[in-house]
Amino acid sequence: MVSAFTINTARAAFEQCFGRSPQSFVQAPGRVNLIGEHTDYNDGFVLPCAIDRGTVVAAGPRDDGRVRVVAADWQGETDEFVLDEPIEPRLDAQWPNYVRGIVKLLLAFGYPPRGIDLAVAGDVPSGAGLSSSGSLGVAVLQAFKTVQDLSTLDAETMALIAQESENRFVGCKCGIMDPLISARGEAGHALLIDCRTLEAKPLALPPGSGVMVVDSRVRRGLVQSEYNLRRGQCEAAATALGVKALRDATPALLATRRGELDRVVWRRARHVVTENQRTLDAARALAAGHLDIMGRLMVDSHTSMREDFEITVAPVDRLVEVLQKVIGDEGGARMTGGGFGGCVVALLPASRVEAAREAVLREYRAPNGELARIHVCRAAAGAGEL
Repeated sequence: MVSAFTINTARAAFEQCFGRSPQSFVQAPGRVNLIGEHTDYNDGFVLPCAIDRGTVVAAGPRDDGRVRVVAADWQGETDEFVLDEPIEPRLDAQWPNYVRGIVKLLLAFGYPPRGIDLAVAGDVPSGAGLSSSGSLGVAVLQAFKTVQDLSTLDAETMALIAQESENRFVGCKCGIMDPLISARGEAGHALLIDCRTLEAKPLALPPGSGVMVVDSRVRRGLVQSEYNLRRGQCEAAATALGVKALRDATPALLATRRGELDRVVWRRARHVVTENQRTLDAARALAAGHLDIMGRLMVDSHTSMREDFEITVAPVDRLVEVLQKVIGDEGGARMTGGGFGGCVVALLPASRVEAAREAVLREYRAPNGELARIHVCRAAAGAGEL
């Protein structure tokens, strides 16, 4: 559940900007991915959980076909556009395009929106790898669903609209994982998601375990960046291997075709193929309550991201090292998110959380000297009305 502070921030921004009280409050959580990185856009498997940090939208209907938005976390900046005119990206600011894209894709998916006022606030750290953008997109969709009674707008459709909005309107070729876990999360559970079929299997987190998310304070941007480059390399590998997506490739196929692929492209493919298997193995370990096996798989995942996919950075590697030294063989730590900074996730016994916190504060500093931000999270429910 998002904090009362975030709800009150959205309420105050709505009332100050629009001069009335909101009709509804909705929320959509951020997420942390326990394992399965850069597999979602390869039709693979991921194992995320929604977290008790997210985006709140205060909303109220309008009858004049206008959409007005105020972003409480962006110094009260506003955006406004009209539904019966072409919806185009703004070039002078990025955040409005996440809302504009959602509205444009609602139309494309056959859900014609009506006028609305929205005030947005959140407590997901932006740029930290916890899917603040996915949370925002799903929260805006939930606001339209609630205010305009779009009862047929289900979680899977919301996720697809949010993904298409980021892909086609914002310019980030993200996969389905972030919006789907934000829309479908279950309290106390991770979800094993098949990103091809969108089938999601809930898996209870082991009793006595804790989820720690540590923000390295190394910021990174994904739009038109190395993230999109990695996606292109994966698509090139799938084409060269003659498969629809890297989800369909096997270690044996990779081995036999190694000489035919560019060396870097082959390593990118090896990460995805092995990460898919690690994710399936991790789901079995989680279901059986084996934190030791889950931990080893998380360590192997981080190694693969560092060496084959090349998306970690030295401060994040150091943070994983600090955490793993405390956790030992009772759990694991790995980078989570798109890469090039952001957060580390640790799954560990709750009894070790305080020791892990102390070690991070004692032994880690970001390149600019900042302390890491530490969040001890609970697996939360997906989007809904507050």
